[in-house]
Amino acid sequence: MITTSAVHSKRWLSIIIALAVVLRLGAALYLGDRVEVLPGIYDQVSYHTLALRVLDGHGFTFPSDWWPMTRAGAPTAHCSFLYVLYLAGVYAVVGVHPLAARLLQALVAGVLGPWLAWRLGRRVATETVALAAAAITALYIYFIYYSAALMTEIFFILAVLAALDRALALTERPSWGRALQLGLALGLAALLRQLILAFVPCLLLWLLWQARGRVRWGQLLAPLLVIALLILPWTVRNYRVFHRFVLLNTNAGFAFFWANHPIYGYDFPGLLPPDGPSYQDLIPMELRHLDEAAMERALMQRALGFIWEDPGRYLLLSLSKAREYFKFWPSAASGVVSNVSRVLSFGLFLPFMLYGLVRAARDWRRWSLLYLFVAVYTLIHLLSWALVRYRLPVDAVLIVFAGVAVQGLLERMRMWCTRGVTLRCEHADSNLIHFADSN
Repeated sequence: MITTSAVHSKRWLSIIIALAVVLRLGAALYLGDRVEVLPGIYDQVSYHTLALRVLDGHGFTFPSDWWPMTRAGAPTAHCSFLYVLYLAGVYAVVGVHPLAARLLQALVAGVLGPWLAWRLGRRVATETVALAAAAITALYIYFIYYSAALMTEIFFILAVLAALDRALALTERPSWGRALQLGLALGLAALLRQLILAFVPCLLLWLLWQARGRVRWGQLLAPLLVIALLILPWTVRNYRVFHRFVLLNTNAGFAFFWANHPIYGYDFPGLLPPDGPSYQDLIPMELRHLDEAAMERALMQRALGFIWEDPGRYLLLSLSKAREYFKFWPSAASGVVSNVSRVLSFGLFLPFMLYGLVRAARDWRRWSLLYLFVAVYTLIHLLSWALVRYRLPVDAVLIVFAGVAVQGLLERMRMWCTRGVTLRCEHADSNLIHFADSN
């Protein structure tokens, strides 16, 4: 039976989703049918170029020497294969029109983003929290911007939210279907950004703790099987082109090397200043003859050597990355668009997120998976490379906590309004009594 309250909630959710779609389609139209370097979305040029190469029959290669140190025509595994295929698929159907890919992506993000935030909010809290999380997601400037960018960010965030939702659903009512859905969400997330694989063991341990005695061992292993089946074709492809084992992508060694290089000392600046050495300049000359996969492995070994030589510096450097990772204030090094987006997204909602993190601790077991993701994913980036856009999946989860603050604010406002009405009524009754006595 559908209650009046449920109908009312669905109506509000529909309005929120419609608003989210309009805002994201507007961003897609603004970025238009061109692909150029813009703040925070430099990688879209690489994805667009790779998609064109795939369409032309050259496979995953670049037409010229490319970032970071990939030679022209050489195989690459630096970028997400899945996202490149998405772009190539859109271009194959409608022609080389980046706007078409932006519009489709914006539509998917506008519908699924608020909807998934709402689902998570309902699983861990109330309908009010769920609707508040959906509304904040719809209005969050970072999500609007990246929904139109030809990069993996927004699809990865959606896959993460879906995985968290399926994990919670699996503990509520275990089934093989939900276990396979969890594996699919995690597998798609890995194909978009392999870093999520570091969170998978933590997630499985949480499932084992949260649903012990109810979830079968096979249902715990099923997600791993799905992930393996999704990744395996690319592992085989990498072995064929690089003649060595590369699980999925070749960006981890580069990122870890650059993020922990001794050039920073004890203070991580975010991006290297334009008047200093470039990231390519930091790569040792004796490694530059290697192919992409061999260079990635060599750089990872160098990075581990940095840590072994001075673990104290690595610890302090990692702590300093929190400043860049959680940045919410305007910066002179950023443009107007970046500063406005930062302040009116994370800066505006951070107090709500912090309040929600504290308030939700009263029912911490119900919220434990969301706490776990925020903590583990943040730690991964503080120990590797920490930039604002890498924090966005965490923002998507923290928004659910912000919904708790919004609910509290609405309850307080309702109390104030009720109290105000009561006082006015008491005042009116007093006047009537006084009038009656005087007559």
